[in-house]
Amino acid sequence: MSNSKRAASPRPTRQRQTQMGVGSLILIALVYLLQQWLGGGSVVVESAAETTPTPQVTVVDGKVDSNDQPQLPTVQAAAKPTKKAKATATSTARPQPSKTPTPEARAGPAGMAVIALDELPPEARDTIQLIEQDGPFPYERDGITFQNREGLLPRKPRGYYREYTVITPDSSDRGARRIIAGEEGELYYTEDHYDSFAWVVPE
Repeated sequence: MSNSKRAASPRPTRQRQTQMGVGSLILIALVYLLQQWLGGGSVVVESAAETTPTPQVTVVDGKVDSNDQPQLPTVQAAAKPTKKAKATATSTARPQPSKTPTPEARAGPAGMAVIALDELPPEARDTIQLIEQDGPFPYERDGITFQNREGLLPRKPRGYYREYTVITPDSSDRGARRIIAGEEGELYYTEDHYDSFAWVVPE
């Protein structure tokens, strides 16, 4: 009875076997491709390293050691060029004729006669005193420019010398005596109206 049932059970046909074999092959191929894809396409993600170093702080007895802090580079600003200080204009007083003889005036012209102040006539000393105190003078022409046409005095620019009258007693006019004063304080005495001169030695 059992043998008859076994003989009666249907056997798979060749076509069905073929289909089952193809399906198995496809399944095997899919599994292989899946393994290849999973094995070769794995992506390893690495975290980017931080560019800023993490400060390390050491705690000693409850205090933070600042030496362990990362030192940031300090940037020193270049000093700006300072503007050049403007020069302040200073007004200088115009030089005035000095009444005190300079060393050059004390030397006197070479070859000229010399006379001491106390050797002059008293009227000549009075005239020099008026020159030093800037007048008043007895004559209107006192203080005019002496031209030095004779060339007996050292040559100077026009206007350098001034002439002053030395009063001559019992004379009805200005007389022939004069004191010639230079801008630098030098003094010359003439008693013959510019024919000769004597250099007055300063005190």
